[in-house]
Amino acid sequence: MAAFGKERSAGASPAPAPPVERSSFYREKDKNIRNSYLILFIMAAILALLGAAIGGAYGAPDIGVGVAFTIALFLGWWSWARGASTIMWMSGATQVDHNKEPMLYNVVEEMKIASGLPMPEVYVMESAAPNAFATGRDPERSAVAVTRGLLNKLDRDELQGVIAHEMAHIGNYDIRYAMLAAVLAGAIAMISDAFLRGGGRRRGPRGGNPILLLLAILLAVLAPFSAYLLQMAVSRKRELLADATAVQFTRNPEGLASALAKIALDPEPLEGANRATQHMYIINPVKSFSMSSAAMFATHPPTAARINALRKMGAQV
Repeated sequence: MAAFGKERSAGASPAPAPPVERSSFYREKDKNIRNSYLILFIMAAILALLGAAIGGAYGAPDIGVGVAFTIALFLGWWSWARGASTIMWMSGATQVDHNKEPMLYNVVEEMKIASGLPMPEVYVMESAAPNAFATGRDPERSAVAVTRGLLNKLDRDELQGVIAHEMAHIGNYDIRYAMLAAVLAGAIAMISDAFLRGGGRRRGPRGGNPILLLLAILLAVLAPFSAYLLQMAVSRKRELLADATAVQFTRNPEGLASALAKIALDPEPLEGANRATQHMYIINPVKSFSMSSAAMFATHPPTAARINALRKMGAQV
């Protein structure tokens, strides 16, 4: 496979890969779990501060915090109730079994055994673009979906790496983390928008604190932007965690690293993807960030960084 970032001239020997400091999947997992918890805590703190400032502007900061978290709980219940079937319908995925897709089903069964997780439902999307995602609120109610392009363009080791990554998302409860981050960000945006449209223009019947009113206006402007950045940061950390966990399942970082490179460099568009589901895929199929991109708004880490992390665990890409 060609080296990333620079084209090689015809006949030129490939440049040797720079040495990397070896790491372990246990160390990578622990680091990303800690970072995920920290980011979610910061998002909850922003929500509480926003609620307290808005409530304080009307003389009732405790009520403001209570209302903020009540809205978040409602959004969480609504997200939880939708279920995985809606995601599969939006993506145009069709459920398959061993008779229809024996190789895919066998690989999923292998990763089920390696991970110790229940067998997920298996789906295929009829798209030439190679990609995959997992969904489900817990391991007992989970599903893995891959595209036809993934089955056609990846070898068995690469497919195993991708399935291990998706099973890792299930085992790490990443769907719950993503939902919680989305709920916190959504609640912050909803409260901020409502305050700026109406409540921010006047003070409450009990007067309130004018300093807190100014703070509430400032937070209402800045908090949604900050929350979105943090939500994307959670998504990136969980992708790195799933990569590390996949190596724990397969003991073969080479397969996943090679698969990530192939998926990222493939030009085919994924028709069934949209901005509501883009964060779920192993590589973002909607907004194409380069392999070296470090954009704050990215749903995924730069692919080059993910491959480099896998190199630390032994991959030779």
